[in-house]
Amino acid sequence: MKIRNRIIFLGVLLTVIGIVLARNTESSDTFMDDQMEVLQAYISKRDAANPSVSKVDVAWHIDHSLKTINRVYEELDKSNPEEYRYTFSFSRICIFAWGDFPRGVAQAPKVVRPPKKIETDNLYSQWEEARQNLDKLKELDDRVHFKHPYFNIINKGQTKRFLRIHTRHHLRIIEDILK
Repeated sequence: MKIRNRIIFLGVLLTVIGIVLARNTESSDTFMDDQMEVLQAYISKRDAANPSVSKVDVAWHIDHSLKTINRVYEELDKSNPEEYRYTFSFSRICIFAWGDFPRGVAQAPKVVRPPKKIETDNLYSQWEEARQNLDKLKELDDRVHFKHPYFNIINKGQTKRFLRIHTRHHLRIIEDILK
């Protein structure tokens, strides 16, 4: 009986490890297409707010999401693929496997925080820039990387996974604001 339990435990453990490793990166070049369309559609609802859901309005979440995509692309583009070295991050493994961020835990770095007054035209231009940057991301080496404040050094595939999770997180908040 003990051997059977160990075999079952080992099988479950290997399954969990497989899931974690499979969800550690994104390989598709169209990984953000649906989310980008939704972000653009929500620009027309930019002024909606619900303080019981979020301290900030829909425009803030859109602006932050687009700034994140654009600043992360810039960091990837200027990185040297030859300098990439894998780093372990328990928080990255957990979040990437789970596929979402807990709300209200992290604070956005200054570089991706929206200004006090968010202009609609600026949201559209940032959206266009993000669309172009996501297209250009396809051409970058797989070992481009950037240092994430919570996940340490992440490469292109991990960055794509991060951007997908991050954007989905803010889209869910927007959806809750609009309910």
